[in-house]
Amino acid sequence: MRNIKIKNKIIGAGYPSFIIAEAGVNHNGSLKLAKELIDATKGAGADAVKFQTFKTEDLVTKSAEKASYQKETTVKNSQYEMIKKLELSEDNFRELAQYADKRGILFLSSPFDFESVDLLDEIGVPAFKLGSGEITNFPLLERVASKGKPVILSTGMATMGEIREAVKLFEDNENDLILMHCVTSYPANVEDINLKVIETLRSTFKLPVGFSDHTLRIEMPIAAVAMGSCVVEKHFTLDKNLDGPDHKASLEPIEFKKMVFAIRNVEKGMGNGIKELTREEKEIKKVARKSVVAKVSIPQKTIISREMLAIKRPGTGIEPKYIKSLIGKTTTAEIKKDEVLRWNLVK
Repeated sequence: MRNIKIKNKIIGAGYPSFIIAEAGVNHNGSLKLAKELIDATKGAGADAVKFQTFKTEDLVTKSAEKASYQKETTVKNSQYEMIKKLELSEDNFRELAQYADKRGILFLSSPFDFESVDLLDEIGVPAFKLGSGEITNFPLLERVASKGKPVILSTGMATMGEIREAVKLFEDNENDLILMHCVTSYPANVEDINLKVIETLRSTFKLPVGFSDHTLRIEMPIAAVAMGSCVVEKHFTLDKNLDGPDHKASLEPIEFKKMVFAIRNVEKGMGNGIKELTREEKEIKKVARKSVVAKVSIPQKTIISREMLAIKRPGTGIEPKYIKSLIGKTTTAEIKKDEVLRWNLVK
């Protein structure tokens, strides 16, 4: 399974997980708030900030219903009206990409239509991130594939057959591809997350696999990294109480920073898989393990019997597993009571 490079970040086994702060539409249509989100994601330790790029007229019909969670988290209007208020201009995206670059954080955005794909390619996004809702939108997938950049594809709501079709499309176009396990609920229930799908996707498609999380807390992304997830995506907001469809299912900066800290610690603890003693263990081994010791004083030239031996700390002498080998041997010097036995004291 090959690693994938997105600008200066290498994604794959043996490398730190690529952490995306999904700002999405949590800018509420404000360029100022979008820039504040970029600042905050940098401070929270994310590798990339991601928005959503769309033309409302090309995304949704005026009669389309809102999702249940959107009805609960937004004012009473249509999906079209809600999304229209969250739309940023092309110039806004150009400015945000430049701003993110100056702040030293990778800029990504999910396109939802052809014009948005072309715009993001023009402003130089290093990769395309496609949301779960687009996995069967082959015309859009083909437009993205034509740009020749790495693709991060979420798989929420998709069957294995649908994922296989999308994977083939990108493989036929020779795009580097990362699959994202995802459960498309806002918020998602922990019982529904099914993290073992990460390994199912990885073993089935032989591709790097990440995790896009919609739960309310931070445990699932941390566990996903422990299971080998090479990308983590989590919704990000400055304030969960702001108006808008996604704020309540997002992490605030302090929470996000805690998640990143925990993930980086988990990565340190993963190691290389080789079972070997640490320097500290080698020292503690001398104290914590036991040795064969003399239960009584044993004179020189005495044939050793089991009754003369005991097993006690420290672990600096002959290991207890060799106690039977000592029986019948002759001492080469006097061994005092409680003295640790060594091989040079017997023959």
